[in-house]
Amino acid sequence: MQKCRNIYFKAPMGLVYNANAGAKLIKVKGYIFMQLKMSRIVVWAVLLLCLPSMALAEEAAINGANTAWILTSTALVLFMTLPGLALFYGGLVRSKNVLSVIMQCFSIAGMASLVWFVFGYSLAFGEGNALIGDFSKVMLAGVGKETLSGDIPESLFMLFQMTFAIITPALVVGGFAERMKFSSMLLFSAIWLVLVYAPVTHWVWGGGWLSEMGVYDFAGGIVVHITAGVGALVAAIVMGPRKGFPTTAMPPHSLVMTATGTGMLWVGWYGFNGGSALAANGDAAMAMLVTHISAAAGAVTWGAIEWKRYGKPSALGTLTGVIAGLGTITPASGFVGPGGALVIGVTAGIVCYFATSYIKRVLKIDDSLDVFPVHGVGGILGTLMAGIFSATTLGVFSGYGYADGIETMVEQFGVQLVGVIAGIAYTALITFGILKLVDYLLGLRVCEEDEIEGLDVNQHGERGYTM
Repeated sequence: MQKCRNIYFKAPMGLVYNANAGAKLIKVKGYIFMQLKMSRIVVWAVLLLCLPSMALAEEAAINGANTAWILTSTALVLFMTLPGLALFYGGLVRSKNVLSVIMQCFSIAGMASLVWFVFGYSLAFGEGNALIGDFSKVMLAGVGKETLSGDIPESLFMLFQMTFAIITPALVVGGFAERMKFSSMLLFSAIWLVLVYAPVTHWVWGGGWLSEMGVYDFAGGIVVHITAGVGALVAAIVMGPRKGFPTTAMPPHSLVMTATGTGMLWVGWYGFNGGSALAANGDAAMAMLVTHISAAAGAVTWGAIEWKRYGKPSALGTLTGVIAGLGTITPASGFVGPGGALVIGVTAGIVCYFATSYIKRVLKIDDSLDVFPVHGVGGILGTLMAGIFSATTLGVFSGYGYADGIETMVEQFGVQLVGVIAGIAYTALITFGILKLVDYLLGLRVCEEDEIEGLDVNQHGERGYTM
């Protein structure tokens, strides 16, 4: 006889074991276990039988709750661009250009999706080096239904990140709206996605040098808002103002459309920030809460400033305040608490309001849809304030601590400042070069006659409205 061993199995609920057969039921921490006395040979036989179930348990490492939440978040972020941003921007331009802006948003969605699938995702999230990823995941090589990124399918992680790659170049459209050729817009956006967005994404989220430093950018203050804002500002400067700016009034043709788009953006931002936790947990819930508080504070603050200065709060101002609050909280949303979010939202309303006025009225730069003063300035502000309100020593305004290896607010703020400066400098330099290249190849602007007629007719042969 071989020496006997005691082995234990978790007993299924409701199953009764025969004590006469050598089984003993044991209760440990609320669970019922069965103790069996078996020979060594039988023990090995049982273990071999258990191997298939152990393999299945390994394959089942996917977290269903997290996967369901990121599936939802992915749809919400795409909803931000289509139709949210398309309607937001479409309402802000003149009626003769409404289709051109909407067309640009939809076309960028298609183009960016294909570029991201072919090699953009690999450049951003491939192992690579501190500056850029590699080509190991070109056309999703090695990514199948069973491949995981953390505890969610990698295909889902790739798709979630694709929606960010769509909205970022679409935001840049607001800087050159109503005057760039459609062909030039497509070429510029494709090159910009590869040379600007993908590398900066790798720096921050793909294990690059800013990530190693401990920079805080939860959902895209540097990756999305600074790159888009600076890209739009450089484009506006290089292309020059629209004909008639700043002497001719160019009011939005449909604030109702803009308000509709703003509402969609606000709702979609729950997926943008909350989804960036990549889990259905407290981080996601808090990110959504602080996002909402900051958006509300930005809207109220911007409206209050206009009410004080002009005697009436405008719908356009309040809507812009919402976007300022949303954009500014984005980099900090996973690291700050509700009190910090309130301060960030109020600050966003004030700073972005005066930045918008300064750029248009003092510098006379025709950033057509205020991309830099709202998204760019908001991204800068939020990234820096993440280094402050992530502190755990601010009482009701406290956050959830600094990055690993960072012990003081000064250190974290310094890392945030490096991230901001790097994002601005790199984006400005590369965007300028891309614009010059596209201008050489295709020309950037439509001719004066086409601009006066409107891009809907001369670029697409259609009209937004026929009444």
